[in-house]
Amino acid sequence: MHAYRDQYAQLFHDGRNVVLIAISLDLADTLAAWARDDEFPYLFASDTLAAWARDDEFPYLFASDSGGVIGKTYGAHNPKFGLDNRNLFVVGPDGKIAHVMAPFREIDPEAYKELAGAIDRVTPKAGAGE
Repeated sequence: MHAYRDQYAQLFHDGRNVVLIAISLDLADTLAAWARDDEFPYLFASDTLAAWARDDEFPYLFASDSGGVIGKTYGAHNPKFGLDNRNLFVVGPDGKIAHVMAPFREIDPEAYKELAGAIDRVTPKAGAGE
């Protein structure tokens, strides 16, 4: 997750036409504390925990899936270990999954090149419709 934070501007076009939603099995208050401690600019999907993030217009969404529903729905849940794998889905403007990286290799620099290419393929080019 640190690489997302550190490469946000480049990978996600400073948030233009891109929304990053990180989903975790952790409880919302645990995620909020972790993000605050590690200086992650995330906006939490939980209204009660999002106030501090909204005030600073943080560009990310972070959602708690403590029941594992989303992970199970998208095939990320690993029942053997009771956790979700770090899968990554790029969803196009049409709402369809355009690219899947399962698992996402967060320590591999090549994975970020692949991710950047996938995002570039589904986002409007700068100046087009802005």
